[in-house]
Amino acid sequence: MSNDLSPKERMAIDRVHMPELPADERSTNFEEVNLGLSADQALSEAQRCLQCKTRNCVAGCPVGVSIPEFIDALACDDLPKAAQILRGDNALPAVCGRVCPQETQCEALCVRGKKGDAVAIGYLERYVADWAMLHPDRLLKEAKPEPTGKSVAVVGCGPAGLTAAGELARMGHQVTIFEALHDTGGVLRYGIPEFRLPKEIIDREVAVLAELGVTIECNVIIGKTLTVAELSEDYDAVFIANGAGLPTMLNIPGENLKGVYAANEFLTRVNLMEAGRKEDSATPILQRDEVAVIGGGNTAMDCVRTARRLGAKRAMIIYRRGEAEMPARIEEIKHAKEEGVEFVMLTAPIAIVGTEDGWVSALRCQKMELGPADDSGRRRPQPVAGSEFDIPAGIVINAVGTNANPLLTATAPDLKLNKWGNVVADEEGQTSIPGVFAGGDIVRGGATVILAMGDGKRAAAAINEYLKR
Repeated sequence: MSNDLSPKERMAIDRVHMPELPADERSTNFEEVNLGLSADQALSEAQRCLQCKTRNCVAGCPVGVSIPEFIDALACDDLPKAAQILRGDNALPAVCGRVCPQETQCEALCVRGKKGDAVAIGYLERYVADWAMLHPDRLLKEAKPEPTGKSVAVVGCGPAGLTAAGELARMGHQVTIFEALHDTGGVLRYGIPEFRLPKEIIDREVAVLAELGVTIECNVIIGKTLTVAELSEDYDAVFIANGAGLPTMLNIPGENLKGVYAANEFLTRVNLMEAGRKEDSATPILQRDEVAVIGGGNTAMDCVRTARRLGAKRAMIIYRRGEAEMPARIEEIKHAKEEGVEFVMLTAPIAIVGTEDGWVSALRCQKMELGPADDSGRRRPQPVAGSEFDIPAGIVINAVGTNANPLLTATAPDLKLNKWGNVVADEEGQTSIPGVFAGGDIVRGGATVILAMGDGKRAAAAINEYLKR
C-alpha cells in the first residue's frame, strides 16, 4: 500500500478520537481507560502526517524517535517496518504511547497543529507498539551484537534505567540492573495506576530487554545491600537511575496525623501491593468517603482517580493555582472530571485538622488569588486575607512533589550533589566520579517518564564512549 495522498487530501482528514471506557464504568475499576485505536483509525490518522522535511516533531522528542518514518510506514500499512523503526529508537514504546505528554513535546511542534489539530503521534506510537507485542512472529529478529567484554551496572529499573540498559545491551555490553523493590519497572509500576498503564505492558517491555541479555536483580538496595563503590569495583561503568522517592513535606500543622499519606506511599500500596484491591493484601490502605489530594500534577491526578476507584464519594483536588496553571496532562484532567473528581482551585492548605485520637477530620485551607508570574512563568498564588475554611476529609494525600532519597548518596561521599540532594551530572550524565553516570529524577528531581528515558539514552551513548577508552 502506498502513502501518496496530496497535502490537500491529508489536511482534509480530521484527527481521530481515542476510544475510552465509559466514565461511570471505569470510575469503579482499574481497567485501562484508553482502549486504543482500531486499524482503520490508525491508518487514517497516519495519513494526516504531512511528512515535513523539517521534522519538527523529532526535535520535540527527548529520545529522538524517527516519527515521520514510522508514521509513513504505518500509513503504507507496513506494520513490521513501523515497529522496527519505533523500537530502534525507543526502548519502551508501548509505555510512552500511554503516559508520555506528547501534547507538550512532539505534538506541540507538529506543523498541523498550527492551523488545527496536531497528528496524534502518541496514539500511533501506542498502536504500533501494541501491534508489535501481539505479532512477535512478524518482526525481524534483532541481530545479536558482538560482545565487548565490558560490563555495566544500572541502579534502578525505572524508565531511565531500562532505557540505558536496552541501549547498552544493543551495543554488546553485559548489563545488570539492580532494583530495590521486588518487581521491575520502578515508577512505571508503583507510581502509575493500571488504568493508565497496565502491568502487562510493563512486563512485556521488560521481557524484550531480557531477550537482549539484560539481567535484573530485584531486592537489592544500593546504599544498603551494596554501595556505588562496590559496584565500581565489579563493573566497568555504573549508571545511577534510582529516581526521587522522598516526598516533599507540606510543613503545615497536622501533617503527622493518621490518615495522611505521601503520594508515593499511597500509590505504591495500591499499584504494587494491590492494597484496597485485594482483601488479602499485606499492606492495607484506609478507605474513606472524603479524600483530599493536594497538588496539580499527574501524580495528584493518579492519586485522586485511584481514591475514586477505591470508593471515595468525594474525591477532591486541592490546588493553589487555577486550572490553566496545572502541570497535569489535559487528558488526565479531562478523565478525572468525567469520573466525578471535584476540583477545588485557588486553594492552599494551611493545616490538617484531626480528632482527639489523632485521625484526620478536615483540611484547613485558605483561598488564593493569582499575582505576577514567578520563575516558572506561572502567576504566583497569593493568599486572600480572612478566607480560611475547612474541607471535611478522612484522608489527605500529599502530592506536591518528591526529593532525592539520600540512601544511596549517603554511602557515596565522592558523589557531588546539588543543594536539593540531587546528583550533579553533565549533559551526558557523567558525575563527579569517573565511570559513574546518572540520569532521571535522581538528577532532575521529579520529571516525566520520557525525560528520564532521554537521560538514559544519552548516558548509554556516553558510557559506550567511555568504555572504548
